[in-house]
Amino acid sequence: MIGDLGALDATALAAMVARREVSPEELLDAALAAVELRNPSVNAVVQIQEGAARRAIAKGLPEGPFRGVPFLLKDLGTEAVDYPSHNGSRLLRDTVWSKDSAIWQRIRATGVVCFGRTTSPEGGIGAATEAAVYGGPTRNPWHLEHTSGGSSGGAAAAVAAGIVSIAHGSDGGGSVRIPAASCGLFGFKPTRARLPDGPFVGEGWAGMAIDGFLTRSVRDTAVMLDACEGADLGAPYWAPPLERGHSDAISRPPARLRIGIVEGTFTGAPIDPEVAEAVRATGRLLESLGHHVEPLTLKADVAGMMRAWTDIVAVGTALGIRRALKGRALTPDLVEGVGRGAVAHAESLHPARYLEAVGQIHAFGREMAAVFGPSPGGRMGGPSGAEPVSLAARASGPDIILSATLAEPPAKVGRFAHETEDYVAYRTGPQGIFAYSPFCAVFNASGQPAANLPLGWSQSGLPIGVHLAAAFGKDELLISLCAEIEQAAPWAQRRAALAGLG
Repeated sequence: MIGDLGALDATALAAMVARREVSPEELLDAALAAVELRNPSVNAVVQIQEGAARRAIAKGLPEGPFRGVPFLLKDLGTEAVDYPSHNGSRLLRDTVWSKDSAIWQRIRATGVVCFGRTTSPEGGIGAATEAAVYGGPTRNPWHLEHTSGGSSGGAAAAVAAGIVSIAHGSDGGGSVRIPAASCGLFGFKPTRARLPDGPFVGEGWAGMAIDGFLTRSVRDTAVMLDACEGADLGAPYWAPPLERGHSDAISRPPARLRIGIVEGTFTGAPIDPEVAEAVRATGRLLESLGHHVEPLTLKADVAGMMRAWTDIVAVGTALGIRRALKGRALTPDLVEGVGRGAVAHAESLHPARYLEAVGQIHAFGREMAAVFGPSPGGRMGGPSGAEPVSLAARASGPDIILSATLAEPPAKVGRFAHETEDYVAYRTGPQGIFAYSPFCAVFNASGQPAANLPLGWSQSGLPIGVHLAAAFGKDELLISLCAEIEQAAPWAQRRAALAGLG
């Protein structure tokens, strides 16, 4: 069992440590053995810091909820003194940090044993993880010819391959939920500012980016979110306070909810038939649980939001690249094609465009708030005893939006490589990332919580993710529903063949 960390979730592993059935040292040994066995196939784990992990154990791990559980940090941001990073780029290879980020301080306090980082695409602007600095693409444990997603593709591949049971990720346009959908995992994007960004940055991508986690169980995510939530000192944004916390929220199902189902894209375009059927099947499951499911037409300027997102991220990418270049030329040996294209696009914009784009994102957030509308959604209860909410007495908006996470099953490796310099087409072209993933960035722009659930499977055996989103601040409502679905349609027993090697 110890040699197969993915067979149990992090909560179960921590319980074994607490009962002294296994030691943190033994779990670390098992994780390192899994890296040696499986990582050559997927290329997910990098910059292994075994010494830092063993020093942390020897010093004495915090008495947190995940004490002794092996853990990996995404190699993008998440500054940590003991964990140098490449940030997905040859330009930033072997960056060292003078202090720890607030998010890492909170993760570390849970008692996890971090022993390395996971791969990410350069700049975090891809739906696949194929950065040159890592010497090759990160592959999907379910089928090695397919991508594990991006930008938290290494984290997802490491969890799906059974190297660890939980890993850190981040999400600025779907970068937790896209890999979760690609690798058959649970991925949750909290409400804007639910987790800290400091002290190195005040916000990511105009507030659209936030940290998160890749897990195989809802409870692991709930516990880690509770441990890490809350603004850090000087934060420019604050999320609405939680009522009881994520862990308490998943202890009982929500009141019966109104679910707005979108079978195509939010703009009305069709999606892959297998993916659409996974959405419909989830709708039928929710109806069987007593929820009210009805078709939803989204009335919001999604196309305008995507243009604004593209410009904001280009400016942020250009700022980071120019700062790191320190006067050097922008050459292909330092920065990949999409990054160079982002710089060129940013420098072609009028100086006022950035603030205009931020204003468009904020306006879009108000449009999305109106989609949900004022409602009493958020009270817990449901079939465990409390009376259902009368839908006739509800506001017209849904409590939850149900859609696909990706418009098709996971893409093959190479489709979203960073070779092209046409950054705009890479993001918004007919074969670009927004066409492939037209759902996720909507909720980064709105700041609303959203989650991927691994509820579908293609005929070829690839995971298909289903996406749920809730109104701003309704994280507890959303994760409670996710836990109810997990109980009704468990997914943990389905695992990639690669996860069983050895």
